[in-house]
Amino acid sequence: MRAAKTPASISARAARAWQRMLSGRRLDLLDPSPLDVEISDIAHGLARVARWNGQTRGDHAFSVAQHCLVVEEIFRRCNEPCTAEALQMTLLHDAPEYVIGDMISPFKSVVGGDYKAVEQRLEAAVHLRFGLPPHPSRELKALIKKADTIAAFFEATELAGFSVAEARKFFGQPRGITRDMLPIDPMPATEAQQRFLDRFHEIEAERAADKRASKAS
Repeated sequence: MRAAKTPASISARAARAWQRMLSGRRLDLLDPSPLDVEISDIAHGLARVARWNGQTRGDHAFSVAQHCLVVEEIFRRCNEPCTAEALQMTLLHDAPEYVIGDMISPFKSVVGGDYKAVEQRLEAAVHLRFGLPPHPSRELKALIKKADTIAAFFEATELAGFSVAEARKFFGQPRGITRDMLPIDPMPATEAQQRFLDRFHEIEAERAADKRASKAS
């Protein structure tokens, strides 16, 4: 016979709002600390979260990690010259999804503000962990969103079964970017994870060089 749940046991279970990461960190989803954020956990998680709820062509899921690489490539091509800091915030634009998963836009609109509040707190924790502003400026956010929308057009038409006309309706027609410029063929999770990590560290090296140059001038 199963024991009845006491108010104390129910309260203790309800109070758990953290997730254990493979690094050993415990990240509180409601009050995330930058000290509990590790790039290895972000890369691992994003490489195993599927875009489009997994409804994409290919032998592998198209992961959020790969999507972030595509968006950063588009952003860099569309906004040259741009700072390493802007590139890093672009690469990390979906970083909260390593914890809360990828929710398609129609469902985000149904869930509303609670989801957005959690996402914003996680974004701030991630950014502060890596010495970035808590959130991108309004101008940078708009540029990242533009790159994200261009990526969505190519993902929709190449992978998710949208016709070009249907994708144009939702995402507009990309200009100056073509499919051959983008790493859009779905990768195995381990490859997407490593490429995300490699790109993160490349940009960090650029940021460090920028700081050294700024101090020297």
